[in-house]
Amino acid sequence: MDILQDHLARARASGGVFARSVARPPWGLRLPGTIQLALHTVMQGRAWLWLEDSRDAVELAPGDLALVVGGPDHHIAHERGAACLSPERFREQHADDEHAAHEHADYRAATVLLCGAYRFSGDVGRGLIQTLPPILLLSAAAHDPLHDVIALLSRELSGPAPGQQTVLDRLLDVLLVLAMRACFEQSPTAPRWYQASTDPRLSAALHAIHSDAGHPWTVPELANLSGLSRPAFARNFERALGQAPMQYLTDWRMTLARDYLRTGQLTLDQIANRTGYASPNAFAAAFRRHHGQPPGRWRQGEPARPVEPIHGE
Repeated sequence: MDILQDHLARARASGGVFARSVARPPWGLRLPGTIQLALHTVMQGRAWLWLEDSRDAVELAPGDLALVVGGPDHHIAHERGAACLSPERFREQHADDEHAAHEHADYRAATVLLCGAYRFSGDVGRGLIQTLPPILLLSAAAHDPLHDVIALLSRELSGPAPGQQTVLDRLLDVLLVLAMRACFEQSPTAPRWYQASTDPRLSAALHAIHSDAGHPWTVPELANLSGLSRPAFARNFERALGQAPMQYLTDWRMTLARDYLRTGQLTLDQIANRTGYASPNAFAAAFRRHHGQPPGRWRQGEPARPVEPIHGE
């Protein structure tokens, strides 16, 4: 069980490239904060990226990748503070630049920019997004896998081809996983579950919890999987995760339960079985203790969210 992959799969991440832009200065693009996670990379030229204050802008050089978490609108332009247009106005204004770039191979004054977007479903998805900073800038070296995937995206977007959307979706999947992995490996504030998943004293127990949340796990059983005594396991687990093992298990089960309730596709009996409770009544009692109301009433207060397909299904 790869816990990062488990989070991505349960978040039902779905993506799509929404732009390959070619623009000569002056240019600027404003993207709405409703995009849960945006990806930007510069293939040619340079660009500046910022949220609300252009004085905090970061510069993107060729091969750099930026992830932007939803919230405020964000802006990307040829220089700090440049006027930024909506995507529709931007495409209208720079349509001639795109055409000229295809006609003239040495169109060096233009910036070539790739943009992508990701959507995540439910609490697992929101939890994954919340582990990222508002803007994450990653620089890919020549032999870095990120560099190779960005180059493949650029080539695929250079013109229409059969099956292109499928190729783009898969490449964006790869790009997202590489970017998040790089972020978590470099950041001292990476999610505790990610850091603990590489700890040989805890990884087996964490993998077991995530691969089978419905199993009636006990602390002695999890300790045995980890090759530790019960006290040593409980102590190391709480130090690394900030929670006792059973509390972590309960929180994960409740996270899954909320997402199951939102989709509306499972009965309470099925949800109870998948989250480790012997009956719907036992599940409902645990849910009420955790959320202050029974699952049926909680579900009525939540807007229904359709299940989005996981790539590869």
